[in-house]
This record gives sequence, C-alpha cells and structure tokens, in this order.
Amino acid sequence: MSVTVSTLQKLKDEHKKFATITAYDATFAHLFDEAGISAILIGDSLGMTMQGRESTLGVTIDDMAYHTACVKRGTRNALILADMPFMTYHDTASACENAARLMRAGANVVKLEGGAFLCSTIETLVNNGVPVCGHLGLTPQSVNVFGGYKVQGRGDDAGKHLLDDCLAVQNAGASMLVLECVPRDLAAHITEQLRIPVIGIGAGNQTDGQILVMQDALGLTVGHTPKFAFNFLKETGNVIDAVKLYISKVESGEYPTAEQSFA
Repeated sequence: MSVTVSTLQKLKDEHKKFATITAYDATFAHLFDEAGISAILIGDSLGMTMQGRESTLGVTIDDMAYHTACVKRGTRNALILADMPFMTYHDTASACENAARLMRAGANVVKLEGGAFLCSTIETLVNNGVPVCGHLGLTPQSVNVFGGYKVQGRGDDAGKHLLDDCLAVQNAGASMLVLECVPRDLAAHITEQLRIPVIGIGAGNQTDGQILVMQDALGLTVGHTPKFAFNFLKETGNVIDAVKLYISKVESGEYPTAEQSFA
C-alpha cells in the first residue's frame, strides 16, 4: 500500500516510529522500496554524494527534477520527498514554479529549509496542492551563514527560537518537519510540542522518524563520516537486509544511540 502524508501522521498519532532514507536513482529506490522504507528523500545532498561538490549550493532545480524522476520510476509504495535547492524558493512565485517541476517529476512532498520567514511561501504552496516538509536545525543551504556544519539550538534562547520556528512552519501548513543536528533533549521536546511528524537526523531517538543519507547507512561515505552514521550493510551483507535492519532499529528506538546523538 502506498505511503502518504496521512500515513506518517497516523504513525505519529499512534506513537509508532518510522524510517526514511535518501536515494538518487531508480535502482536504489527500488531496493529501498522493496525493503519497506516509509519515505524516500531525493536530497540536495546529491551535490556532495553524487556530484562530488563541497556543499549542496551548486545543485540546480534541473538536477533535482532529473533525480526525482529517476527515483519515481523505481518506487511503488514509499512516499517521495524532494528538496527544493538553494535559492529556488526565495520568493513565492519562484517557489511555486519550482515546486511544480518537482511534483510533475514525481515528488509527493517538497522540502524547504528555513523557519518563520517561509510561512507565506508554505501557505501558498499548500493552498495550491503542494504538500510541504519543513527543515530546521542545521540547514545545509545556510552553511555560510552558520560558518560551518554545527549543532543548532544549544542554550535556552537558541532552543526557544528553534521551537518557535518549528511551530510557525507547522502552523503555516507543513505536513512534516526534518530536524537536523540538534541536542536530543531539545529534539524530544519539539517532537512532543508539534502535532505533525518530526523526522530526525542527528537529533536523537525520540523524534517520530529518522532520515539517513543512503551512503551513511551503507558504509559508503567518502571523507568526513557524521557522528550519526551507521553501516547497516556491514551487519547484513546485502542492501535490502541492511535497510530492513535500519527500519527495525528505528522502529524499536535502538537507532540512533546516545553515542550517535548530540547532548
């Protein structure tokens, strides 16, 4: 049965955890879908994992539409999310035009990085039939503003500001939220406060779901390996069983461990 935004909302409402993963082509999408993954993200992380860039900033809407179409062809059941790349949603008109391209390519949901300043854009997209996933905490498209890839939300003021942004994105109509590289206790608090599903990456095991870049889940990472990465392929020997193990450890709360999270 095909997974929808309502499926993920039902899982949150029933306090059941779910796993998601990135993919960029039809072959891996097919394998992940066969393993039973709930959702597949075509991440602008492809700039680094597929194109060899130092950041996500060089990824274009043409790149995203191409890889989204590839993933769609390999997927039957998983929900398909696609990233809106850098500066493709800086105004509402651009956001609508570029979101339409990704939806036509096969996305079910588009993902935008940012907080309260995006609310009018989110409202317009949702009103025009485009489901939105927010992305807060460490937002890689803002790496030059942050001065690097750093944990976000530490300290009372920063934590409150992050929660306020999450609530604003939810109230603007987002269907779900990715929370990246924040302290696990703050992520747990935000997850409790939000009525929409919260998908964590480097955010502890108390979020509703988890997302991993596929290379970080299969021991294929080149260069820096994130703290929250885990080689599920080494444990199993084949891709489908690796993803099944990932799913089971997310659903049971065994992944991520405290050592794979930030305090």
